Amino acid sequence: MAYTKPPFRSMRDGGLPSALARSLESELVKAFGQGEIEVLFQPQFSSASEELIGAEALARWQHPTLGEIGARDLFNIAEKARLVAPLSRHVVAQALEQACHWPQHLTLSLNVTPEEIADAEFAREFASLIGRSSMSPKRLTMEITEDVLLGDLDTAAEALAALKKTGMRVALDDFGAGFCNFHYLKLLPLDALKLDRVMVQGICEDERDLAVLRAIVTMAHALGLDVVAEGVETDGQRDVIVSEGCAYWQGFLRAAPMRSNALLQMLGDAA
Repeated sequence: MAYTKPPFRSMRDGGLPSALARSLESELVKAFGQGEIEVLFQPQFSSASEELIGAEALARWQHPTLGEIGARDLFNIAEKARLVAPLSRHVVAQALEQACHWPQHLTLSLNVTPEEIADAEFAREFASLIGRSSMSPKRLTMEITEDVLLGDLDTAAEALAALKKTGMRVALDDFGAGFCNFHYLKLLPLDALKLDRVMVQGICEDERDLAVLRAIVTMAHALGLDVVAEGVETDGQRDVIVSEGCAYWQGFLRAAPMRSNALLQMLGDAA
């Protein structure tokens, strides 16, 4: 399996020496049971109201001696150990358990890997995992990356359609970071397009970057898709993505990834 970005991001990513990564493979299963795999939540905001509307689940490994291991390294280790699917389910289960205590209007975005979607049993197992929680599927968005398009598109479309029938939404994550085959946008049962941070970084300085963003937002709207901007770090970037029609955004301008209790505190402070 190959994909350009791990499905769960932490604040630091990559750079772990390969020899060290290999030595950590045997520790990963133990890390599940010892509570070392932590779930954080990246707040998401409405462009129209600036209110907190939900969060995206992220992951990191709090290693007892190495400290924080970022998600890119974490999932590379899991891939080598053939533990990507168990790791993903572990993180999703944790996220659901914590988010069930949130107010009913907050949504939760869950990332899944191309490896999982290629599994014929994925939709059934994922729906079962959600069913064991108290979260309504209507409050959930499943995020997939463009790398899904490198696999069996029919299998992916079938799995996503099955989950959409439960009430979940589906978003294509990191749009603009990969090969961006626009043709496939109409083949998958999508509800939203998430613009990668690379699509946002230069929009205040480069007219060409702004033109590209504007064209993608226009295309997404024509396909009936909401647009979410990732990596918003300045007031100027926020103003542009709002004026160009991005319905939602997330980024360090308002908040870094945080624990669930901090998210609830943010919500309380805004009340």
